[in-house]
Amino acid sequence: MDGFYEEDERIVGHAADSYHRIDIRQTSRHLIVHSGEQLIAASTGPLVLCESGFATRWYVPPADVNEAALTPVEGQTFCPYKGLCSYCDIEDAQGAAWSYRDVWPEVRRISGPLSFEPDKVSVTLDGTRLRLDPGQNVIPHGVDRHLDVDEIPAQRAMTGRIGLAETALVAERESNMPSLLSLNVGMPRDVSWQGRTVHTGVWKHPVQGPRMARKLNIDGDGQGDLAGHGGEQRAVFVYQIESYRYWEEYLGRKDFTYGQFGENFTVEGLPDEEVCIGDHYRIGDALFEVTQPRVTCYRVGIRMGEPRMPALLVSHRRSGFYFRVLQEGEVQAGDTIVKVATGPEAMTVVEIDGLLYLPRHPRRSLTRALRIPALSEGWRGSFQALLDQDPSVSGNEALNPAAGPPVAWSGLRRFTVVGIDRESATVISIRLGPSDEAVAPSARPGQFLTIRLQPGPDSAPLLRSYSLSGPPDSGGYRISVKREVEGAASGYLHTRLRVGDTLEIGAPRGNFVLVASDRPVVLVSAGVGATPVLAMLHALVHEGTSREVWWVHSTRNLREHSFAEEVNRLLATLPDAHRLVCYSRPGADDRTGRDFDVAGHLNAEVLDQAGVPTDADFYLCGPGSFMHDLGAALVARGITPDRVRTEIFGPSDSITPGVVGSTAKTPHPPDGPPGAGPTISFSRSNLAVPWNPAFSSLLELAEAC
Repeated sequence: MDGFYEEDERIVGHAADSYHRIDIRQTSRHLIVHSGEQLIAASTGPLVLCESGFATRWYVPPADVNEAALTPVEGQTFCPYKGLCSYCDIEDAQGAAWSYRDVWPEVRRISGPLSFEPDKVSVTLDGTRLRLDPGQNVIPHGVDRHLDVDEIPAQRAMTGRIGLAETALVAERESNMPSLLSLNVGMPRDVSWQGRTVHTGVWKHPVQGPRMARKLNIDGDGQGDLAGHGGEQRAVFVYQIESYRYWEEYLGRKDFTYGQFGENFTVEGLPDEEVCIGDHYRIGDALFEVTQPRVTCYRVGIRMGEPRMPALLVSHRRSGFYFRVLQEGEVQAGDTIVKVATGPEAMTVVEIDGLLYLPRHPRRSLTRALRIPALSEGWRGSFQALLDQDPSVSGNEALNPAAGPPVAWSGLRRFTVVGIDRESATVISIRLGPSDEAVAPSARPGQFLTIRLQPGPDSAPLLRSYSLSGPPDSGGYRISVKREVEGAASGYLHTRLRVGDTLEIGAPRGNFVLVASDRPVVLVSAGVGATPVLAMLHALVHEGTSREVWWVHSTRNLREHSFAEEVNRLLATLPDAHRLVCYSRPGADDRTGRDFDVAGHLNAEVLDQAGVPTDADFYLCGPGSFMHDLGAALVARGITPDRVRTEIFGPSDSITPGVVGSTAKTPHPPDGPPGAGPTISFSRSNLAVPWNPAFSSLLELAEAC
């Protein structure tokens, strides 16, 4: 043999060894071979020969070779195929021939191709030159045996080891593999927008050299609105250079710089129509998982100087996507991106994005999406809402949390307050009956009522939604309300509402409802989040269920423990009922076993120790942080997403999160005399104003409020 390389030895010339194997694959790609200016071969069907310890050779059918150009000249190498293999190195005027005890089937099927080595002649594949340059590190040898050619990049990503023979092959493949073009970071800043100050981290700039990719961020990066961006599920935003080119042409612009779309990774490749939720990618020393498409917001329009940009990104199906960091490590521009695993269900970013935003929502696709563990919780909740939707109802329920099964009546009806009960230091229950003689239709357990309040004759009406907490078929409704600090509506209901007063009520709505099943049912709540699951408990008792029922609740102490006696009384009537109550801050007189069961926060360990079943249907209701932590705990216990239904209690996020509070204004009726048209209600702002034709659109009216 002419020579042999040890691991990590640096290549200084050309060598071969006699210990090798042959794998031949039809590539069906355009390969061209030149010697200087002379064309030797051009083929659309070259064959690849991988030999351990040697550079890749490209075998071309004789019909595609210019035989007149095969006269041996300085720097030209070619290998006629002679049954098994022969090698002729013209430069060193030496030859080496190999023979095999067992001939590979692939070899038997091939007759007469000629081979050319990229380091001896000019070889290009699909316009990219292939070469093994002097000074290139040799990759450790030994783990490549019996690997398929397509497995080589994934093997290297997982083990860091690959056969010496595949060095040139991988060099060629990497020239066509996705890569990290630019690593972009930026800390939040305050920018002026429409007379307001917005705190945003959408401005990113390229950085040189390696940076650590950590669980929540790239070092040196930050987000201005952590409610809508960032966090473990959205640690790294990825956008493609192909989309840059698309938008440059569409918008007629040439001023884009890396980080233009607020992305951390500007990449070559990884199109949204190919990348799947749950895919794993190795970049540098870090390992990433795809979690969701990007949900665009107004800030990208600010960054681009193009107000239409958020809508354009959605309508043109070029959202980009987020990575979760599975394994922290250094990354830098120039790193190759290697796919090491495909997400379960193989649903692409485009498919997931369209499943939420396009008109059709096939139930089979929704079920598939919910089987993807990597899918972020917000998207999971939207798809669950769509799956729970009555198939006869059109529209996207997940984009309207107030949607649900068909309502019992339209508009508002008057109901009279027939009773007010104190449930805890901060919660009261209000019992309501129809003011007319009509019957109050039964609500589904878990639904809510929308209520319009008029605190004073000159004050604007308030709209609020409160979960029903009472038994079914009671002839009326019961809602339970927590007193919130500076809460206008809850303050009015707690301090000024009296028995005999009337309220305007919308029909029961909502899709967080109890579903019939034979499995155990676990009702999980925190604080006043107990209200909808309490209605479910009433329904289970009312129907005389034989299911195993768990009541799991978290609150601070007995003073703030609502419905304690009522829940204990209901559980006592069931044949297979269990209680698990956690007090995070028990009072001095609170007693374990009587008032509560566990001191501390509700978590996965508490569920395991109590023996809460995993083959159950789970209903969760509480603040956002509680829902996130408990949802993750349930998934970690192996509970499938289709058995977990959720409802978040608490105030909604601002429509324009990130606007600095010092310049924000409380929602208010527009200046000037009120209009005479129909009432327009803004549920998120709890504001109702009459329509005024002086405004050209609802959007203009909303901006005036």
